[in-house]
Order: sequence, then C-alpha cells, then structure tokens
Amino acid sequence: MTLNRRLFMGAGAAAAATLKAPVLLAEGHGKPNVVVVGGGAGGATAARYLAKDSDGAINVTLIEPSRTYFTCFFSNLYIGGFKEIDDLGHNYGTLAAKYGINVVHDWAVDVDREAKTVSLAGGGSLPYDKLILSPGIDFIGGSVEGWDLSAQNAMPHAYKGGSQAELLRAQILNMPEGGTFAMVAPPNPFRCPPGPYERISMVAHALKASNPTAKIIVADPKEKFSKMALFQEGWANHYEGMIDWIGSDFGGGNVSVDPAAMTVSIDGEVTQVDACNVIPAMKAGRIAEMAGVTDGNWAPVNAADMSTKADPDVYVLGDASQQGDMPKSGFSANSQAKVCANAVRGALTGSRVFPAKFSNTCWSLIDTNDGVKVGATYEATEEKIAKVDGFISSTGESSDVRRATYEESEGWYAGITADMFS
Repeated sequence: MTLNRRLFMGAGAAAAATLKAPVLLAEGHGKPNVVVVGGGAGGATAARYLAKDSDGAINVTLIEPSRTYFTCFFSNLYIGGFKEIDDLGHNYGTLAAKYGINVVHDWAVDVDREAKTVSLAGGGSLPYDKLILSPGIDFIGGSVEGWDLSAQNAMPHAYKGGSQAELLRAQILNMPEGGTFAMVAPPNPFRCPPGPYERISMVAHALKASNPTAKIIVADPKEKFSKMALFQEGWANHYEGMIDWIGSDFGGGNVSVDPAAMTVSIDGEVTQVDACNVIPAMKAGRIAEMAGVTDGNWAPVNAADMSTKADPDVYVLGDASQQGDMPKSGFSANSQAKVCANAVRGALTGSRVFPAKFSNTCWSLIDTNDGVKVGATYEATEEKIAKVDGFISSTGESSDVRRATYEESEGWYAGITADMFS
C-alpha cells in the first residue's frame, strides 16, 4: 500500500544501558525496522537519534497525526502573553528531508505484539523489530465529577497544547470585569508537576494587566505541590489578594463541575465562574494500553533502556512510562529518548551501548523575568530510575538571579526543540 510519508529525525548524543548481545536478523530480512509512535519530546528525539546515529542501518518510521506539533511545555507562557502560539509550533519537514525518517501522519490505532505490527487509522499496518511508544497522556474518565471530553470546549483542559491553549487564553481574556477564574488541579502523578501552578501565575499575569479585580480559585486534591513555597512567595509578591488556593485539607479534593451552568462545587460550596480550567487525573496515552503494556494507567519500564516489563521489544518514553523518580516532563522524555535510542541501536546493530544516565530540569515563570527551577540527575538501578542529586531555586532570590533563570529556560526551549526537529 502507498502511505503518505515524510521523514523525521532527532539529535544529540546520549547514554543508555548495557544490553545483551545484539539481535541478529535472519538472512534476507533486510534492515531492521523501528517504529516510533508519537512525535513529541520523547518520540521525535528517539527517532532522530536512531536515524542520525545508525547511518542508514535502521529503517525508522515515525507515526504522528499532527503535521504541526505544538509543545505543551511553554504553553503556559502563551496563556500569559509571553509567547505567540506560532512560537510553539514545529513541523517535521527538516527531519524528513535531512535524516531519512519515514514520517506517517496518521493515528496508530492498534498494536499486534505477536505479529509485530502497528495498525493505522487510515488503513494498513507497519512492521517493526522494535517499537517505541511515546504517546503522552490521556485522561481518566470520571475523575472530575461532571466533566468529560465532551465538555472540553466549555471548560478546557489545555493540557495537550495547541488549540486547547488558544481556547483557554481567549476565555480568560474575555472574562467580565471582576470575574472569577477557576482551576481544578489534578492528583498525582501527572504531566509536569509545576505546570498547573505556573499556569495560575500566567493567568494572574494576564488578568492583572486586563482585568485586575478578577479572582482566581484553585481547587487542589493535594496537600502540597511542586515548588510550592516559590509559587506562594511569587503570588504574594506579584498578585496579592488575587489567588485563592484550596488544598485537600480544605475540601480541594471534593470537587464537581457543571459546564452548562458554569459552576464549580468545592466541598459543597457552589461558585459561579466565568472561565474554568479542568485538569483531570491522567494515564498513559491510549495506544500504550492497546499494546497491552500498561498496569491500567501507566507503562512499567526497565530503567536501563526504557523497555517495557511486558515486552522487551516495546519501549515507552516520557509521560506514559512508570519508571521511578523522574517527573513527567518534556526534559525527562528527551533524556529518556536518548538512552532508549542508544539501547535500541545497540540491540539491532551491535553498536556500543553506554550506561544509562538521565537528567531533568523544570523551569517556571511566575511573572516578568521572575523564573524559578527545580531539577535532578538520575541513574538506572534494577528497580527504577533513581534520583542521584537535585537542586531547586530558593525563596528570596535577587531579581538578577530570577531573570537569569528565566533566560536559561528560553535557551533550553530553543535547544530541546532543535534536538527534536532540526
């Protein structure tokens, strides 16, 4: 069959784990096939590294339905008015033309692990010797009473980037004077632990400029959250009296919504709202579940190479994986992808495989030039990806330090998107 194909790549040098002897293909089989599902920070990076470092020894196919990929990371800065939506959009043309990756713009709808094929929504299937899944997240149905995907236009989740972020920003900017914005924050574990709280900061920044008497309510099922002291210090400094965070001790986990009436009930108290961001509980993207490699929510993997516990020929990267201590972030997915690509290349071609090492940093913007960060380095153990050491911004830092942290985040964004798409 003829598929609509384009090429794709990833970049950089990485570490992975020492594996067993390489898989030698039967005579006449030709070059091995690696299929990568998902063209984000994990999948795009893995595909690019495989194609670049194998020098044509491996056929690499990337399955990604979107022709323009909008990063979820930095989408909060778009909501806050620091970015344009086009700043977050990236395409696969350079990857296709330069690295020989076969990019198929379609949905992967099933995996037959026995036959080693991936089925496409448009018809037909693709064979693989190794399969890398990096599908990001889906939402757990019923996790927020009164909300499902049919309500995402009235109460956007805006947690996958692109049009949902555009919709949420428009709703925020169209709130009436003195109106109320509400967020229903997710339970652990979820994509980008500081993400909801950076978003609250960016919503407050936008409202402070256009609607300074507006109020923000956050219903949170957790007692604490990532960089809590830093965010609360920033909210007090920049948005005094605007943000009301309601944690689990005060009923933040007892929440229901009515999208038709635009109301939020927190521990029995109903509030009329003008815009509402519902971020439900999360699980691995559906293709991982269809492949039969999840525990119901996430895909348990081996830390040394990101291969799944269910099948050594299927790998899961980024948000969808259950790997240990690393947070679910774009930086994490990118780091894991390099380890995985090195391991897969070694397994298929006998090339050198380096010990797995990982790193992550999560930057957050609280207000103009007020950036904070948290991060760590990690190593692979038999049980999990384990944290080695870490760092976090301090409260009370100077404006020069905070500005430098923000500028560092801008440099990282340029670097990781080049690593994925250039």
